[in-house]
Amino acid sequence: MDTWTFGWTLALIGMGGTMLVLWVLSLVVLVLKKLFPAIQAKAAAKN
Repeated sequence: MDTWTFGWTLALIGMGGTMLVLWVLSLVVLVLKKLFPAIQAKAAAKN
């Protein structure tokens, strides 16, 4: 494998891995939002 092939392969795997990690983190955030929904401010609604 020459230098250019290795470089492009490493770059593509790195970008793909980054996108995969970001996707997994977004799924974790969605699950946490469903488990712990935001509490609406009732005091602000009364005024």
